[in-house]
Amino acid sequence: MAARSEVVHCYGQLASGVARMAELARAREWGLLPALEEQCAALVERLKALAPLEVLDPSQFEQACRLIDQIRADQDEVCGLVKPQIEQLIARMSYLQQQRSLGKAYGPPH
Repeated sequence: MAARSEVVHCYGQLASGVARMAELARAREWGLLPALEEQCAALVERLKALAPLEVLDPSQFEQACRLIDQIRADQDEVCGLVKPQIEQLIARMSYLQQQRSLGKAYGPPH
């Protein structure tokens, strides 16, 4: 039996976190995403520190690769769901800025 790998464990936690982010994005629970993204970012930082120090055996390497593939797929889904929301927010902010500029130039609407 292979020894426990902290790197594989972190990848597992990251995969769970990103999968949860995908669930939240599908449910349009935008307000819950930032905290979860912060947790995932902390795991990525931990992996950056751990990965160079740990040598994975072939089964651990395969497991890590499967987890990375899952993480990438979930990340792509999250990006696909969040990007239109960000674009909509930017368009709305632009519209509000334009309205403010017009209000300053011509006064409030009657």
